[in-house]
Amino acid sequence: MAPPACDALIIGCGYLGLRTAEAWIAAGRSVAALTRNRSELLSNEGIVPIRGDVLDTASLAALPPARTILYAVGMDRSSGRSMREVYVEGLRNVLNAVRNNAPDAKFLYISSTGVYGQTDGSEVNESSPTEPLEESGRVVLEAERILRELRPSATILRFAGIYGPNRLLRKEPVLKGEPFVGDAEKWLNLIHVADGVGTVMLAEERGAPGRTYLISDGTPVSRREYYSHLAEVLNAPSARFESGPPKVEPNRRISNRRAMEELGFTPEFPSYREGLEHSCPRCSSTPTPAQ
Repeated sequence: MAPPACDALIIGCGYLGLRTAEAWIAAGRSVAALTRNRSELLSNEGIVPIRGDVLDTASLAALPPARTILYAVGMDRSSGRSMREVYVEGLRNVLNAVRNNAPDAKFLYISSTGVYGQTDGSEVNESSPTEPLEESGRVVLEAERILRELRPSATILRFAGIYGPNRLLRKEPVLKGEPFVGDAEKWLNLIHVADGVGTVMLAEERGAPGRTYLISDGTPVSRREYYSHLAEVLNAPSARFESGPPKVEPNRRISNRRAMEELGFTPEFPSYREGLEHSCPRCSSTPTPAQ
C-alpha cells in the first residue's frame, strides 16, 4: 500500500526543519518527516513521523507523495557515517526514492555558504566562484551537483551560520571566559533561525525553479564585534582574543540581495544584535567577574 500523501515532507527535521514544520502546521498544513529515532517528539508536534534513514534505501520506500519537499539534513557525528556518505549518497538515495511518487513536488534544498572559499573579505553573491577551502565545503558542493543533475528544478538555499535560542556560536567558551584564538577581524555571516524559516516559506512560494539563493541577515560582523557583544548579552566575562598560528581561512561577506529582491525577504532580525537579544535575554544576576 502506498503511503498517504502529505502537503509537506521534511527530510532532516532538526533545528531548522522542526521550526519550519511548526510554521507549516500553524498554517493548517499536513507535514510528514523522515526520522531515525525521534518519532515520539515529532508526533507530539503534530508531524507524521516516517521511520527511516537516508542511507537505508529500503526505508525510503515509505516516503509519501508531497507537494513540497524540504531537504535539510545535517551531520550527526554520532551516526558513525562520513559526511560524504550522508550528504552525497544520502541525497542521491532520497532523490531516487521521490522521483516517481513526487515528481512535481517543489524541492527545497538547504545548503551552505561553505561552498565559497574567498579569503580576502570580499562580498560574495550567487555568481561568485565556488572554490571551497575546506573538505566540508567540497562535500556540500558535490551534493549540490548531484541535486542539479537529478532534480534540476530544485531551489537551493545556501545558508550562512544559523543561530537562535539554544544555538549560539561558541556560547560555552564565552561563558567560561576562554579566549578566541585566531584572526578576530575576519567576517562572520549569520541568519536567525526565525528568518531562516521565513526564507524557506518564501522560497516555496516565490523561488524560481533551478534558482540558488544566499540566505543571511545581510549584516556581516567581525568575530571581535560578535563575540564581544555575545559576552555582554550572556553577562559573561569580557571576550578575549589571542593570535594563533597563521592559517588560510575563508573570509567573505555574504550578500542576501537576490533573496530580498526575488523572494521579498526582509529579515525580522537584520543583524546579530537584534538576534542575540531575542535568543538569549540578558541575565538578571550579578555579572561574572572578568578573568
